[in-house]
Amino acid sequence: MDEMTHAPAEVAKNIKNVAVSSQPFVVPGFQVSAVQSGMRYRNRLDLALIVAEPQEGAVAAGVFTTNRFCAAPVEWCRRCLDSSRAKGILVNAGIANACTGEEGFKRAGEMARMAGEALNAPPGDILISSTGVIGPQVLLEPVQKSMPALVKGLRPDRWGAVAEAIMTTDTVPKLASTRIQIGGRTVTIGGVAKGSGMIAPNMATLLAFVCTDAAVDPQVLNYWVHWGADRSFNSITVDGDTSTNDTLLVLAGGHAGNAVLADRMSPESRLFGEALSAVLSELAKKIVLDGEGATKFIEILVTGASDAASARSVAFTVANSPLVKTAFFGEDANWGRIVAAAGRAGVPLQPEKVTLFFDRVCVFKAGTPLTGSDIEEKATAVFKQKELRVHLDLGMGDSQFTAFTCDFSYDYVKINASYRS
Repeated sequence: MDEMTHAPAEVAKNIKNVAVSSQPFVVPGFQVSAVQSGMRYRNRLDLALIVAEPQEGAVAAGVFTTNRFCAAPVEWCRRCLDSSRAKGILVNAGIANACTGEEGFKRAGEMARMAGEALNAPPGDILISSTGVIGPQVLLEPVQKSMPALVKGLRPDRWGAVAEAIMTTDTVPKLASTRIQIGGRTVTIGGVAKGSGMIAPNMATLLAFVCTDAAVDPQVLNYWVHWGADRSFNSITVDGDTSTNDTLLVLAGGHAGNAVLADRMSPESRLFGEALSAVLSELAKKIVLDGEGATKFIEILVTGASDAASARSVAFTVANSPLVKTAFFGEDANWGRIVAAAGRAGVPLQPEKVTLFFDRVCVFKAGTPLTGSDIEEKATAVFKQKELRVHLDLGMGDSQFTAFTCDFSYDYVKINASYRS
């Protein structure tokens, strides 16, 4: 993934002030559809199409996996986004089209050609995304047969069906949207995501597709997409595995009629970035809440770090620790596993300066555990909650970072032990 982008501090502070809905939505200027292609799954939606209504398409930006074995659709999208425009996005679930060589790339191009012909658009204007099992070639016949019904079913209000069609081991569809006022115009930002396992920073086995009717300059859109991704999808982890197909695509159609956001530091642009980040953050949170076999949602807040990189490293070392995650599942307030994980994060620490809280319960202060039955009882009560915060103050500086994770349960092993069957 690209280097982390920086935005004004006030934007980061205001993200929590944006009201985000999980209810069905419509983004003016876009139509969507989903059908059962039968490529791998039976009797369920597994092929989706998102289309920008103007024939010239929409401004487009994306963030993708950093895995060296990136899937053919990722390579296709990277090439297509050189133009910063797209007419539509075609997504299949069940077969990832990853590690499939030259033939896999050709098949991704064929999928784009099929959708392009149906929409009267060149293949390069169609972005492709896939999720599912790594290795098999994506099947083109089901896509070809499904294309007429897919295009005929295009409607503004079928985002819920799209969210269902992109699921693999997900247990629930994931939607998020918000509306803001920019220059006297109502701007809508709405999107869907999938992801449950193989989730780690630098994107994960997640797909996210977000559309907005805002008019945005391509460079400004690209800036806010990357900034928002760093603070949402790249701040979560379920199991520490980075996948081959991770894709976030954002399309801006301009239907709202606002003056084009061309200065990324203008108040209007900052407001747009704030709202986009809020939608991405809500989708990211839904992925962690739906982590394979997960029973808890955990925020790992690291403060007092000497620099941002150190804070991030400690947060993710704790968040990815199997011993820490199983303690969450067992509701065992085992502070020793957390400080031990922090100590092996590879950053300078002074143990005598470290303090640890479970929510507001201090269990470890200035390098020494706080003892007493009341503290143990309060800490255990925190671990019995479905959502909780671990706050680790390193006492080394002013930098901080927050990672979001879940616990490891018996079901995580069961799900991943038989994923291909």
